[in-house]
Amino acid sequence: MKIHHLRSATFVIESGEHFILIDPMLGEKGSLPPFSMVRFKLERNPTVDLPDNAERLLSKVTHALITHSQTFGFKPLQHSDHLDPAGERFLIEKNIPVITPLKDKSYLEKYGITVSHGIDDWQTLDFLDGQITAIPAQHGHGWIHKMMANGSGFFLALPNEPSIYISGDTVLTENVKRALTELKPDITVVAAGQAQMDVGQPLLMPTDEVMEFIKLSPGQVIANHMEALNHCPVDRPTLRQSLQAQNLSEKVFIPSDGDVLEFA
Repeated sequence: MKIHHLRSATFVIESGEHFILIDPMLGEKGSLPPFSMVRFKLERNPTVDLPDNAERLLSKVTHALITHSQTFGFKPLQHSDHLDPAGERFLIEKNIPVITPLKDKSYLEKYGITVSHGIDDWQTLDFLDGQITAIPAQHGHGWIHKMMANGSGFFLALPNEPSIYISGDTVLTENVKRALTELKPDITVVAAGQAQMDVGQPLLMPTDEVMEFIKLSPGQVIANHMEALNHCPVDRPTLRQSLQAQNLSEKVFIPSDGDVLEFA
């Protein structure tokens, strides 16, 4: 298995002839509005371009997973850092089959995206001769997660590959802990940027929860969702310092945009 990190939460899982695109934010730098106007630096998103290898890699995509997209079915509130207009166009033009939380299925289909499966919390489906399981995600602490519309993480168990748990946009919950301790993924992916809006508590795990997530993970961890959005204050150097303080550096990969990680 190879993990091709593109940007923020967008990456591609390569397994044999299959290339699985996760949460496609594919637009040019600055093509989206700021997500924070006051709390953090006012800057349009994404704050960086896609890496040079993105076009070549995207030409190989065969499937896609979208952890979350809609809020109350209102297009202006779509989670564009996981599915932006460029990502939509790509999925539609290439007719890429998508798996997404069941509650998002009809919303995506309304805009012309091919949804092969809507998957419910803790449901397991057959996928690419293996299985995929949806893990509930809570998109924030406090009241704000109800406004953000929670999505799902995904646990993938593919033939002759290490298993992988993509936790998605979530804080550390009992469901997340259950996925780590019961499913025992070989690889876990954690969104570590600690995103926050101008009001409310963090939308993603704060650093202490990221550290606990890493300690609970049975195998290697990939940290993403950093240095591409103006509402994510935790950057790669800050995370590295936290890992060093907890003696966790050897367990965690922090890929740069365009990096490829290989797992046996």
